[in-house]
Amino acid sequence: MRIIFSRKGFDSAAGGGASPIVDGRPISLPIPAGAASSTRYGDLGLGDLVSAASRGKLGADDLCHHDPMFREDGTCWFGQCGAAQTHLERQGVGLGDVFVFFGLFREEHGDGTRGDPHHRIFGYLRAEEIVALTESVPSEFAKEGHPHALALHGSNDVIWRGEGRMANHASDALRLTLPGASPSVWRRPDWLKRGGLSYHDRPSRWAKRGQLQSVARGQEFVADIGRRQAPREWLERIIELINS
Repeated sequence: MRIIFSRKGFDSAAGGGASPIVDGRPISLPIPAGAASSTRYGDLGLGDLVSAASRGKLGADDLCHHDPMFREDGTCWFGQCGAAQTHLERQGVGLGDVFVFFGLFREEHGDGTRGDPHHRIFGYLRAEEIVALTESVPSEFAKEGHPHALALHGSNDVIWRGEGRMANHASDALRLTLPGASPSVWRRPDWLKRGGLSYHDRPSRWAKRGQLQSVARGQEFVADIGRRQAPREWLERIIELINS
């Protein structure tokens, strides 16, 4: 089994700032649309939030890349392609594996002040189906406006789908960043050992006990947990927190 730490949503490079935590709820802002899209930030009720996060560069009328798409029936549709999808394939990611979505967030306080920017987990997807899009696109995806169904984003474009939800609260247990540190310095789970996460082979990233210096860029970081029980227990706690 594999756990995939999947980076999504706004950051300083994609969008211009962190996604907000409003009234204790993390709200992941989709990145601006780089290819086909039929969804505007205003359609998702995110116009004011995206304007604040982007310092006015984006607004309700701008198109966004609404992906991953969390649906009311408790499922998630997530499109991937290009080098990131190739990496997933090379790492052996498949059915039954779990994507743990994380992004850059900061809390918005009622008095107008803000908390520190940090990485936190905001959702998950338990992969139950991988739908290749290169030859045909199921109409259900296009009907709901999934961007990968409106136009191919790459020669290996797919949609992963299965059980998946977003967190409704900003639990401290879902925060990855070490308090007081820069966003990329994580307090890693005890089960995650040196060399156990793709793109993080450099020993210096694991130099400090209980910490991980995560890479600055990249989307999909894969941990092959095999049959180990500790990471499974951690994952189920994370999913329980998201669903609570």
